[in-house]
Amino acid sequence: LQKLIHLLQATDDPLIQEQALITLSNSAAFSVNQDIIRNLDGLSVIGGMLSDCVPKVKEKALNALNNLSMNIKNQEEIQVYITQVCRNVESAPLNSDLQLAGLRFLTNMSVTTDYHHKMINSIPCFLHLLSEGTERTQIQVLKVLVNLSANPAMTRHLLRAQV
Repeated sequence: LQKLIHLLQATDDPLIQEQALITLSNSAAFSVNQDIIRNLDGLSVIGGMLSDCVPKVKEKALNALNNLSMNIKNQEEIQVYITQVCRNVESAPLNSDLQLAGLRFLTNMSVTTDYHHKMINSIPCFLHLLSEGTERTQIQVLKVLVNLSANPAMTRHLLRAQV
C-alpha cells in the first residue's frame, strides 16, 4: 500500500495512476486496509487526484475515496473534498461514470448528518439530475436525497430549492 501511494505521488502517467487507484480502491474494501491507507497519508494523496484533469483518474480516485469513506475516522479527513466532489458532479457530463462515482461518494458521506451542510448548494443540481438523468443516475441521486431528507435541518433547503 505504501508503494502504491508513493507511486501515485511520483508519476504523472494517467494509466499508471488509474491502475494504482484501482488497486488502492480494491484494497480499501477491507477495513484493516482503510486504517493503513489513512495512517500512510493516503487519503490526502488520493484526494489530491480529484484535481487531475483526466476524468478517468478523477473517477478512480472517487471510487477509492468511496471505499475509504466506510470508516468514520476516514470520513473526518475526506469530508474536506465534499464541496469539490459536488462541483465535479455538477460539471461532469450527464450520466457519466465520473458523475456516478461522485454521487456514490456523496451517498456514503451523507449517511450521517455530519456533512449535510456541505451539500446544500448542490441540492438544485441533485434535483436536476433526478429529472434529467438515466435510471442509474436517478437511483444514485435518490440515495443522496433520502439521506439528506432524514435530517430535519435540511427540510427547508430541500423544499426551497430552485430547480
